[in-house]
Amino acid sequence: MLGPVILAASRSDRMRRLVSAAPVTKQVVDRFIAGEDVDDVVPVIRELTGQGLELTMDVVGEDITNPAQAAAARDAYLELIDRLKPLELGTRAEMSVKLSMFGQALDGGHELALANVRPVVEAAAEIGTTVTLDAEDHTTLDSMFAIHDELRKDFPQTGCVIQAYLFRTEADARRLAANGSRVRLVKGAYKEPGSVAYLDKHEIDRAYVQTLRTLMEGEGYPMIGSHDPRLIAIGQELAHRAGRKLDEYEFQMLYGIRTEEHLRLAAEGHRMRVYTAYGTDWYGYFMRRLAEKPANLRFFARSMLTKG
Repeated sequence: MLGPVILAASRSDRMRRLVSAAPVTKQVVDRFIAGEDVDDVVPVIRELTGQGLELTMDVVGEDITNPAQAAAARDAYLELIDRLKPLELGTRAEMSVKLSMFGQALDGGHELALANVRPVVEAAAEIGTTVTLDAEDHTTLDSMFAIHDELRKDFPQTGCVIQAYLFRTEADARRLAANGSRVRLVKGAYKEPGSVAYLDKHEIDRAYVQTLRTLMEGEGYPMIGSHDPRLIAIGQELAHRAGRKLDEYEFQMLYGIRTEEHLRLAAEGHRMRVYTAYGTDWYGYFMRRLAEKPANLRFFARSMLTKG
């Protein structure tokens, strides 16, 4: 299977050097990474919101080895918020953060990550928007959920992500759906062992649908993170059965993938949020997008020939 191979490559320094040096790489990465710094992404934000789309912004980077790098990641998000303020977009432009960027894996990382992410959440609230905590590999999730619970005491709009391929996720969904959380459901994009995760595509899809049903029937705000046309259609049906209005859930897709579908859903009145990543440390993000669904390889290849 290609997925595990690609995920292993995402952790290889040698592969990072080879991919980064390949002449075709920049052309492909430019399609899926919105820019290297905040000056690059402000025009992208204006363009997408002008098309009726919403955004969740991600400053890419995860391999944090010291507290100074974690503080720099915090400051990068604070700079983004400062640039969002005059745009007055409110929740039309929120942020996604990986707690690994805020020092979660360092000594005392739980407390360090909470201390670094809190000012980002506070600053986001001050301009009328919010933050979603991304899910990473299964060993980090108890810490992520604990930080999520702590932040929601003061900022109840803080969101989190759950991953359908993990056995634990249905229980997490039941807990979160009962208390008004904002929850993004994705299939999952980390290399996980069969002891904690479904490895078969059909089992993952089945778990995704069951978990989405739990979220739709609950009291929270579901965010459907998928490019799969079948799952999108199922999401619409589950929302209809649950009696949800169009503003009581949303779809989320990656910047640069199925852009016509973004616009179609928005034109139909759905809330359609584009996960928009930027920054120079793009390699891990890029490789996981390939591993998530090997068919994404076709998206990336086709991107060299078309902007459709």
